[in-house]
Amino acid sequence: MTAPPPAIVLVRPQLGENIGKAARAMLNFGLTDMRLVAPRDGWPNPAALPAASGADDVIEGAQIFDTLSEAVADCAQVFATTVRKRGVPKPVLSPAEAAQTIHGSGAQTAILFGPERSGLDAEDVALARAIVTVPVNPEFSSLNLAQAVILLAYEWSRGIDLAVPTETDVLPPAPQAELDGLVMHLESALEPTGYFYPPDRTLTTKRTLRSILTKPGWTRQEVQALRGVISALTKG
Repeated sequence: MTAPPPAIVLVRPQLGENIGKAARAMLNFGLTDMRLVAPRDGWPNPAALPAASGADDVIEGAQIFDTLSEAVADCAQVFATTVRKRGVPKPVLSPAEAAQTIHGSGAQTAILFGPERSGLDAEDVALARAIVTVPVNPEFSSLNLAQAVILLAYEWSRGIDLAVPTETDVLPPAPQAELDGLVMHLESALEPTGYFYPPDRTLTTKRTLRSILTKPGWTRQEVQALRGVISALTKG
């Protein structure tokens, strides 16, 4: 059974801007279930939507709860994010381990994030089944809310098929005939310049050029581009 995406639960969040940035981080990685527990400045917060930078559906669909228990009542697994020792004995997982557990659970899960200033308190952590923490610089361990959300959202997203915007189809190498044409084009452009000198080294030099040009596995478009460069350099 495929597990539903985890709910992102912001416990007593303080600034509307941070809620909006957290929503943006969620939607970047395919998460939309935002739950707010007793937001300090009430809800809706006019500062949240502009900060969400287009993640309007996450903000508009956010659910509001008075208590953390109510917010996670439907969740079979709850993870508390913290880098501080709260004196609560719980299993401690990395974000990657938590993501694997979520995908394997087959049930609704929740990831808790505490207030910006102090993080989750001991009572919040006690409600969770496990703690999720990130190895950070012990002399500067504070993460802002959106950073924390994006770390967990990213690890979860690695288990699903999201598009990679910069990924393009790999084109096949150019046919040998086109590569030979490139080599001969370059040789003919170099002949009148005196490049192949001394004459007794001509064959070796041409062999070296061919080796250079055949190493990268040029595509047809790349071969055409290189021949255009050679033509441009030999004009006039």
